[in-house]
Amino acid sequence: MPLLFLLLFPLLFSASPSLSAPFELPDFREAPAFRNGPDCSPDDKIHIAMTLDATYLRGSLAGVFSVLRHASCPESINFHFVATSSPRRIQHLRRAVLSAFPSLTFSIYRFDATLVRGKISQSVRRALDQPLNYARIYLSNLLPPTVQRVLYLDSDLILVDDVAVLWSTPLGPNHVLAAPEYCHANFTSYFTSTFWDHPTYPSVFTDRSRQPCYFNTGVMVMDLEKWRDGDYTKRLETWMEIQKNEVRIYELGSLPPFLLVFAGEVKGVEHRWNQHGLGGDNKEGLCRDLHPGPVSLLHWSGKGKPWLRLDNSRACPLDALWAPYDLLSRNGPDLLADV
Repeated sequence: MPLLFLLLFPLLFSASPSLSAPFELPDFREAPAFRNGPDCSPDDKIHIAMTLDATYLRGSLAGVFSVLRHASCPESINFHFVATSSPRRIQHLRRAVLSAFPSLTFSIYRFDATLVRGKISQSVRRALDQPLNYARIYLSNLLPPTVQRVLYLDSDLILVDDVAVLWSTPLGPNHVLAAPEYCHANFTSYFTSTFWDHPTYPSVFTDRSRQPCYFNTGVMVMDLEKWRDGDYTKRLETWMEIQKNEVRIYELGSLPPFLLVFAGEVKGVEHRWNQHGLGGDNKEGLCRDLHPGPVSLLHWSGKGKPWLRLDNSRACPLDALWAPYDLLSRNGPDLLADV
C-alpha cells in the first residue's frame, strides 16, 4: 500500500464508551439546529476546512456555529477538520464536535506532523511553529480527490454573513486561490534583509501578474484541482527547506512561503471577508479596532484570543462580538437560535 495513503488517509471514528484516555476536553453545549431553506439544492455543497486541536477547540466550534448561524443553506456545508492528535485523542475531539453539532456533516483527517517537523524553523511566536499551522499546505493530499474546491478558515474567527457569498468567489482559469489582499502593507517587511540581498531569491516576484501584496492565509478559497496539477505543496516546501537548511529568509511561520508562491497571483476578495488582526500583534496581543468598512468576517489573528481574554477578565471591546458564539458549557441556559 502506498506510503502517502497510509500517512494521510482520513480517520473517521465513531464514539466508543470503552475509550477513556487521559485527555480532558471541556464540555460544550448543543448549538441550535439550522435547516436548509426551500431554495437550497442538494447538489450545491460547500466544503470548509479547519484545524482541530485541544488548544483551539473552543475557537473552532465557535467558528462552525457562526458559519451555520448565518448560512442560507447550512445543511449543505461539509466540514473537513484536520488534526495531528493520536487516534484516541481524535475520538475525543470527534465527540466534542458531535456534542455541539449532532447533525453536522464532517470528517476528521489525521495529519502526520512528521511531514513538516523537519521543515519548520522557529518564528516570532511559538503557536506559529506548530505542525498543525502548516496543515493547510497539505489539504490537496488530505482531502479526497472528489473535493475540488475548499474554503480554508482559521480557528480564531467568526462569520457574520452568508458563507455562500465567499464560497462563490470566481477563481477563473488562472487563479489557484482567492483571499483578501492588503497592498498598503509593507511587503518587504515579511522577509529578511538576507532574502532581499540574495542574488536570485527576490526575482521570484519578477514575473507576477500583479504587484505582490500581503494576504492573510487564515481565509482562503482554494482550487484543489489546480493545486494538485501544479504541485503547489512541493513549491511551498521548497521555500520552507531553504529557510530551514540554507539561510533565514523570513520570521513568520507558514505565511511567507505562501507569499513567495502566490503573492501577485491571488484573486482578490473584499476586505469585509477578513477583518483580521483583532488579536493584536504577535508579541503583546493588544486590543485593536475594526478596519474601516463593512464586516462579514471577524478574525482574531495575532496573540490575543477572545476566549482567553474573556476568561481572564481582560476582554477587549470587540471580544464581545465573539462571545455569543461561545459554546463552552457553564451550566447556563440553552442557547437561542437568534444569536
